[in-house]
Amino acid sequence: MKAWRYPIWLLFSALVFSMPVHAEEPPTATTAPYLLPGAPTFDQSISQFREKFNIDNPTLALSEFRAVDSRGDQANLTRAATKINDYLYASTALERGTLKIKSMQITWLPVQGPEQKAAKAKAQEYMAAFIRAFSPTLTAAQSTQKLQKLLTNGKNKPYYAETEGAIRYVVADNGEKGLTFAVEPIKLTLSDSLEENNK
Repeated sequence: MKAWRYPIWLLFSALVFSMPVHAEEPPTATTAPYLLPGAPTFDQSISQFREKFNIDNPTLALSEFRAVDSRGDQANLTRAATKINDYLYASTALERGTLKIKSMQITWLPVQGPEQKAAKAKAQEYMAAFIRAFSPTLTAAQSTQKLQKLLTNGKNKPYYAETEGAIRYVVADNGEKGLTFAVEPIKLTLSDSLEENNK
């Protein structure tokens, strides 16, 4: 994973962290407000995730993630991002040292004009694929249905979260400024485990 100090992270800052965009200033990413303190990690590093994702989704390739300058961020986090195209980006919060995933995010910047419909469809393809990557028992149709429900529930809300088992889905909808979808692991408490077993 290469070091990356590219202004594109400022877009994530503006969309997810509600920070002003100033291309001439270095990025100063802060912890996402929805990343829970002491959050666990998924049992895979970002390189393992990317390799499997690209095999499972040959038409939805992810390029190499590059580390983002995270001065002022939590000492135990490393942030990385990759550009998919001009309106779609993937980013991640990683456990420093192991580079295991604490949060996997995809951000869509809406486009106007005739390309809007296709661009939105492609963004949602990636989001549904992210769901399947962490819930592999879901079919393509089921992951798309789950995504649509999440996007509907989170529409026009700066923050919406929903948990299912040990996974937490987050939608941060900033309207015309863009939308971020995240998948994160959560710690199951004893009561959570009992509840899951009784379903």
